[in-house]
Amino acid sequence: MQAVVREAIDDLRLNCARLERWLLDSALPLWWNVGADNCGGFHETIGLDGLPPVGTRRARVQGRQSYVYAYAGAVGWRGPWQSATKHGLNYLNDRYRMHDGLYATLVSHDGIVLDATVKTYDQAFVLLALAWQYRMWPHSSQIETAAQNIRKRLECIKRHANGGFVEASDIPFQSNPHMHLLEAALAWSDIAAAGSNWNSLADEIVTLALSRFLDLEGGFLREYFDENWEQLPGAAGRIVEPGHQFEWAWLLERWARKRGDDPAKRFARRLFEAGTRGVDRARHVAVDEVDNNFNVTRNSARLWPQTERLKAALILSQAAEGEARARYLGEACEAVCALWRYLDAPISGLWRDKLLPNDQFVEEPAPASSFYHIVCAIAVLKDVTSE
Repeated sequence: MQAVVREAIDDLRLNCARLERWLLDSALPLWWNVGADNCGGFHETIGLDGLPPVGTRRARVQGRQSYVYAYAGAVGWRGPWQSATKHGLNYLNDRYRMHDGLYATLVSHDGIVLDATVKTYDQAFVLLALAWQYRMWPHSSQIETAAQNIRKRLECIKRHANGGFVEASDIPFQSNPHMHLLEAALAWSDIAAAGSNWNSLADEIVTLALSRFLDLEGGFLREYFDENWEQLPGAAGRIVEPGHQFEWAWLLERWARKRGDDPAKRFARRLFEAGTRGVDRARHVAVDEVDNNFNVTRNSARLWPQTERLKAALILSQAAEGEARARYLGEACEAVCALWRYLDAPISGLWRDKLLPNDQFVEEPAPASSFYHIVCAIAVLKDVTSE
């Protein structure tokens, strides 16, 4: 068993080094030189021909790209990571920021607000980007003040009487925005002087997740709920996304380590197992959607669930032993091999996003939104393989 573990770790280390080279030499330069608009902000996509199509821009993408370039500074990218980070955040403040301090969801290519809806999901990515900006500029109190103001405003206008936060959507009660708020809260709790506020937010979200989002009997997490945080009637209430099982497993494990919470750790492992039931073992990829009986309802496979499978398998492998550790590492090796399929694009630094059931990729521009997932997976891979 030890030989199997050593072989898996060696394989993951090689992949980590290769991914870092791809990131530093290809992806980060390309998405800055081509993906950043000289007039401000980041393009949503880059075509497989290396040109950015003109189109609308979501707030979440500006936040994600700002996070990416702050992380680039942390790993020693020699490009202008400071300018790139500020490029996205300045555009958010100039074009999306509303009078109440929160952010609109969508602007045109020339920065005109097209949809002033304030989505909880989008605010979470502004908070994450600010956390990483503060991490790289720790003496800037203005960054922390801005984040605290967003959090306070969210708690004022988006809180729900039965706990949690509502989303501006046809289905306002969702687990997904909470997942990204938890991610942002954990990022801030690691670095902020006023960490207790962020710790409280993280604790609140995990409590809601463990009591409402998770199906305790089935061991999986649901997506959509009614106003009492009960399973939503109909097909929407039965949706289970394998990628989100992995993503929540990664977050719950991080939170549980901070709190020494063994039940949360156990449920993180159950969620991982639920996610693996959505892995197509013939194509070696996590599919997009199953139902609450784990019947496949959407057999396409986007890029991001593969990165979340990798992250979850890696973090859970750290505390595992024997066969369990070997299995987690085996899942991680399969996930990183799957990821390379998506990164095999005509121009190095781009990626494919959607793998169809016939095992062919959709021919379409590479979405900037995926970069955050890729970078986060590389960060976890680097952390685990450097032990």
